[in-house]
Amino acid sequence: MPWIIHKLSDSSVLSRFTGLVRRSHRRTRPVMWVAAGFLLAGSCWVLVTGLYARSELLAARIDLETLRNTVTAPPSPASAARGATDRRARTDAAARSAAAHAARAHRLTGGPAWSVAAHVPLAGGPLETVRGTAKAVDRLTGQVLPALVSAAGNLANIAGAGGGHLNLAELSKAAPALEQASRQMATARTETRGLPSRTWLPAVDRVRDQLLSRLDRIGPAVEDAATGARLLPLMLGADGPRRYFVVFQNPAEARGTGGMPGAYATMTADRGKLTLTEFGHDGAMVSARPKVDLGAEFTTMYGHNDAVNTWPNSNLSPHFPYAARIWSAAWLDKSGEHVDGVLALDPGALARLLAASGQARTTDGTVVSADNVVDISERTNYMSYADPLKRKAFLLDVARAAAGRLLTAADDPQLRPALLLGLYDVLGNGQMTVWSAHPNEQRELESRPVGGSLPQSPEPYAGLVVNNGAGTKLDYYLDRTLEWYPGRCTAAGREVTVKAVLANHAPPSGLPTYVTTRMDKPAYATRAGDNRLLVSYYATAGASLNRATIDGQTARMSPGVERGHPVYTFDVELPAGSSRTVVLHLLEPPADRAPTVLHQRLPRPLRATVRPSSGCRGD
Repeated sequence: MPWIIHKLSDSSVLSRFTGLVRRSHRRTRPVMWVAAGFLLAGSCWVLVTGLYARSELLAARIDLETLRNTVTAPPSPASAARGATDRRARTDAAARSAAAHAARAHRLTGGPAWSVAAHVPLAGGPLETVRGTAKAVDRLTGQVLPALVSAAGNLANIAGAGGGHLNLAELSKAAPALEQASRQMATARTETRGLPSRTWLPAVDRVRDQLLSRLDRIGPAVEDAATGARLLPLMLGADGPRRYFVVFQNPAEARGTGGMPGAYATMTADRGKLTLTEFGHDGAMVSARPKVDLGAEFTTMYGHNDAVNTWPNSNLSPHFPYAARIWSAAWLDKSGEHVDGVLALDPGALARLLAASGQARTTDGTVVSADNVVDISERTNYMSYADPLKRKAFLLDVARAAAGRLLTAADDPQLRPALLLGLYDVLGNGQMTVWSAHPNEQRELESRPVGGSLPQSPEPYAGLVVNNGAGTKLDYYLDRTLEWYPGRCTAAGREVTVKAVLANHAPPSGLPTYVTTRMDKPAYATRAGDNRLLVSYYATAGASLNRATIDGQTARMSPGVERGHPVYTFDVELPAGSSRTVVLHLLEPPADRAPTVLHQRLPRPLRATVRPSSGCRGD
């Protein structure tokens, strides 16, 4: 050590060392300048190409808006053939332009400079997000969108064999491309979800979140399109005629699947052509005695209401396949005819479809349109007809007129695109549900919203289900709110509080007796407009109830289990002009995600709020 100190203190040594450093600096300086130049050039390149890429993505966004507006626009006054051709040309042009802009944005952000910059610790996060966003949009417009546009255009503009409403050959031909599009969409969602969610540039984070939100909405639609391409050819009679039982539900009297089963029809599908062959009202079905076994769990939940043999109670469960099996067996008992499936829809579904097809007229000249079909079916018909038989005949006429108008519109290439879009909407939001008697088809339907199934899984779940217990038609005036609050994570699980508020806005006077009459004949005094509801909460599998209250007072309830979900049912008297608040304190299995919320389709939509949670995981 002294020797090292001595050498370092030697002036000759220091002189030689200083000279070496100076010569080294002279040799290093050009290298540093070159490196700085490359760094500056790379930064400028990233900045300039980033601006160009932003411009291209904005242009792609405009094209996608044009595409959406073209698809959803009302028919032009031109001839049907020319209008369909023009629409197809505009759609194709917008899709190609969006794909071209997105591809350029992807190329601009895909070079070496972007790759290096995106991997710079901390600073590179926003650049990685921009690169990933451009790649996802390119994948969406270049590989997903073409398959969807092509399939939609062919289905909308070309009739099937023998004048069918849907071209089953084109649909089958599109199936492989739609399957590939579904896989590409899943990849885009996964890759986008893997991008940095929080960087030092909030504007880029918002773009990533918005894209992911859109992909999460579009993804199921693409999966539905692929599923439809697989199933629809068979279900619509590609290999031979299919026969279906169609039920029109009336949500003015709430049931688990939406509304009480009312009018019905039978429908034949043959090579894509749909024909309505018979119409009837619920009175014709009350004598049916279906021969169907839905298992011990169903019997425990609904046997005391004789749900299998009592037509008005046949859909108390929110699990649509239960109701469909009862209805198909009831039709077999009544007519001797087997059906290949069951469809159910409500006036809200008819409203959406009539918005695309145009208005219909009943035999007495009543105009039935998107604007009035819900009100006619759920409110004003009770005021117009004191005789129940005449009222049911009128509602049957409404159903027949609306259905006939929809089938006529399906023959029109000019109206078909908007009609198909409306059909997808009502299938996707649960206003129309489908069950198939063919097990392979039914397995796929149950996994999609169109199947109307109560999910059988351990994922967090929150289901508020209302069944009318009074026999009134007052649920047209029912408001529902649901709030879900996550609480502490404990060793036993996650504490959850659920608050449901039910409000009866029935007017104090002016309603027909048929609407307000209490079929339950309560022992206590009631007024016109008072209602009674069986309110059921479907919790996450494995949950337990610690405490429940109604308006702050300890509540009595009936426990049950359906498809793995604990079910807690409360008998709630709901006077006219009042509201009742049901609160449940639950302990659920540990989870790090929010629940899936069941949206029972009633005249007034459920207002649901899910409070955010940091989540908790089990061991």
